[in-house]
Amino acid sequence: MSQIILGWREWVALPALGLPAIKAKIDTGAKTSALHAFQIKQLKRKGEDWVSFSIHPLQYEPKLVKECKAPLLDFREVTDSGGHREFRYVIETTLCIGKDTYPIEMTLTARENMRFRMLLGRQGILQHMLVDVSSSFSTKRLNARKLYGLDKLKEPLINS
Repeated sequence: MSQIILGWREWVALPALGLPAIKAKIDTGAKTSALHAFQIKQLKRKGEDWVSFSIHPLQYEPKLVKECKAPLLDFREVTDSGGHREFRYVIETTLCIGKDTYPIEMTLTARENMRFRMLLGRQGILQHMLVDVSSSFSTKRLNARKLYGLDKLKEPLINS
C-alpha cells in the first residue's frame, strides 16, 4: 500500500451520514476524531442503540443543517485540548479521504465556535498516512457549496 500525504487540513466525506464534504483539521495531538454535532438524541432502532444529531457541515453556512443518524458505538469520557472532560457519544462511520475509504470512530461534540467542523485524530490516521504540516488539501480539493447544492445561490445562506 502506498503512503498518502495529508496536509494539516483536508476535505473529507462521510457518505454514511450523507455528508459529501466537510473540512477536517488533521490533529496529531488528538487521540480521537471529533465531529461537530448538536441536538444529539439517543434512540432505539430495531432494538439497537442509535443517535440522531444535526450538523452544520460548512463553516460559513450556519443555515445549512444536515440531519444524521448512526449506530451508537459507545459513550465515553474524553479530555479536550484545554483539559476539560466531557462524556461524548461515539459512532463508527465511513470516512473517504482522497481515494481511500475506511471505517472510523468519531465522538460527537459541539464545535460551533471552532474553525473546523471535524478533527481527524491519531486513531483515524492510518499507518500508511503521513502528515505534511506545511501543506493543505493534499488529497483533493472539493467544491463543497456545489456538493451541497448551494452553488446556484448568488449569496451564502448566512445572508438570506
